[in-house]
Amino acid sequence: MFSSPFPDVVIPDQSIYEYLFGGLTEADLDRTAVVDGTSGGETSYRQLLEQIDAVAGAVSALGLGPHGVAAILCPNIPAFAAVFHGLLRAGSTVTTVNSLYTADELADQLQDAGASWLFTVSALLPGAEEAARRVGIPADRLVVLDGAPGHPSLGDLLAAGARAPDVSFDPATHVAVLPYSSGTTGRPKGVMLSHRNLVANVQQSRGLLNVRNQDRLLALLPFFHIYGLTVLLNIALRERACLVTMPRFDLAEFLRIIQDHKCTYLFIAPPVAVALAKHPLVAEYDLSSVHTTLSGAAPLDGQLGAALAQRLRCRVLQGYGMTEMSPVSHLIPVDATDVPVSSVGFTVPNMECRLVDTETGEDIDLPADGSSAPGHLLCRGPNVMLGYLNRPQETAATIDPAGFLHTGDVATVRSDGVVTIVDRLKELIKYKGYQIAPAELEALLLTHPGIADAAVVGTPDADRQEVPMAFVVRQPGGQGEALDEAGVIEFVAAKVAPFKKIRRVEFVDAVPKSPSGKILRRLLRAG
Repeated sequence: MFSSPFPDVVIPDQSIYEYLFGGLTEADLDRTAVVDGTSGGETSYRQLLEQIDAVAGAVSALGLGPHGVAAILCPNIPAFAAVFHGLLRAGSTVTTVNSLYTADELADQLQDAGASWLFTVSALLPGAEEAARRVGIPADRLVVLDGAPGHPSLGDLLAAGARAPDVSFDPATHVAVLPYSSGTTGRPKGVMLSHRNLVANVQQSRGLLNVRNQDRLLALLPFFHIYGLTVLLNIALRERACLVTMPRFDLAEFLRIIQDHKCTYLFIAPPVAVALAKHPLVAEYDLSSVHTTLSGAAPLDGQLGAALAQRLRCRVLQGYGMTEMSPVSHLIPVDATDVPVSSVGFTVPNMECRLVDTETGEDIDLPADGSSAPGHLLCRGPNVMLGYLNRPQETAATIDPAGFLHTGDVATVRSDGVVTIVDRLKELIKYKGYQIAPAELEALLLTHPGIADAAVVGTPDADRQEVPMAFVVRQPGGQGEALDEAGVIEFVAAKVAPFKKIRRVEFVDAVPKSPSGKILRRLLRAG
């Protein structure tokens, strides 16, 4: 077992609202909290706090309190911060939803989470209305932040004038956020993260990231993803820094926002690193304000990281984590030396880790020198989830009796504690930082009348990023004989969010399986 080389940090026994906003000073209140990167509109900490309290008061007066669940389906806009923290201020549980989800996928999450309210924007209203209708959320509980006929708006909530409630709950056990993750396998599951989990992970990460109050953080990574929620939204607010929001990725707009708003700290996923390191458009913008870039959500290639650092003349860091860990468990600190960007750095404070031999189950010792043998990475700490919502068996399979979360990733550890992820046990595909569960796509493919069997794996593209590939067994005769690659791709694309689309198809005579019926994906990957 090995732990962080950094001393433990104190984790306050507070709600995330108290932790982030309880210590605001008069000088803090006049700082800019959020900037709309598109329009340039600014929200101060004073205005944000007033909006949070107003949202909390309004929803509480309408019956949404400590036992309620609300969903947010919203891109990165300044209003997200007010609504998200307003709901938590009221003691509600928030389930954050991928803005790219179809009505079917949204309805599944709303149903599973038990959401009775839904907050969205007019651009996403058609799918939101359809999903809300299916699960029984009435029109007056479907809030359209920028306004739409027949629905309350954010302006309505702010104008209600209701006082923020006095709520009391145990931060260690009260579920604050319910993001959805596939864990190491299977369909997405609700990850129960307590207020203490969120507070702990900000405390564990902030000293290593060293975000300062004069920093301007470009908020491209979606707030609905736990990476964007903790590492961008909550850490920026805790440090009284400025968030510059961007609702969707467009390279030219991304570069313009960095230049015009003088962003200093970029949090990205590897596909954006590829664009920054290679695209000729980058040379047309002044990005000299950037001092640090941190990549997460998927593995960053070391050569790519070095190319990015050279081109932007900035520090390039990498982090690692899982939704189930709120999410950060490992980081390269900003002042690190002799830590390769291909690694994920050190274990964050207050965490303990183990490497376990994947064949024998025996622990692998921290080496006296050099790097250890590879082993399955297990993590334990105050940021580890309470469990999966209504799924005790999956929880027990992920968190062992000693409290260690089994990550599904294979790592090595250097004698000084630097961890490098070298392989994956889990079946998840990481496409552009999004999780894709092969089992979900396989179940969908099997509903096609022309498909007898199917398996899905991740395969590298030209930039060494994973894309979903389907191995398909045609149904004899009829629709099976007529089925081609385009037909498979179109069938899936019509039913899932864009990031889940099948990108490649290979037709096979049979899908390799173990005697117990488990798909042998390693044989498919090996060709």
